[in-house]
Amino acid sequence: MGKKLAATELETLLKILKERFEKNSQRHEGLEWNKVQAKLEANPEKLWSLNEMERTGGEPDVVDYDKNTGEYMFYDCSAESPKERRSLCYDRQALDSRKENKPKNSVEDMAAAMGITLLSEAEYRELQKLGKFDSKTSSWIQTPAEIRKLGGAIFADFRYGNVFIYHNGAESYYAARGFRGSLRI
Repeated sequence: MGKKLAATELETLLKILKERFEKNSQRHEGLEWNKVQAKLEANPEKLWSLNEMERTGGEPDVVDYDKNTGEYMFYDCSAESPKERRSLCYDRQALDSRKENKPKNSVEDMAAAMGITLLSEAEYRELQKLGKFDSKTSSWIQTPAEIRKLGGAIFADFRYGNVFIYHNGAESYYAARGFRGSLRI
């Protein structure tokens, strides 16, 4: 990727991440900020991706630690689907298939450009155990190949105390639907 933050951007991002980490300790019980920060500082390209998550309204936070790989997992933890990542169709194929009223981008292209991964259904369900997310919006999630081959894509939200997984044509887009990403560091 080769993308790095300027010193002032880095300082600002680390301050935001630390404050969020401390404010939301229930998301990552038993983890220590100084270890997270050391891992972040050793991975400048990942910091650039975290900054993109933050810049687009995702409010990334640590949600888990993988003991096998030694990686911290960050998810977008904004209450609603990130504002700067809405009104997008699912992927490039869906975007190219639209003849009129094309959205500005696709979820998969934007996530790839940011260096993050779209949440899977399992990850989305895990996120919902950490709080209430997408009670007014919805978020595209990774779509199984067999559904995508048929022209569909899936999204999720939280209503009536439950996580709901729905489907739509992959070329559709809505002002209240964005996407949430994850990043391993």
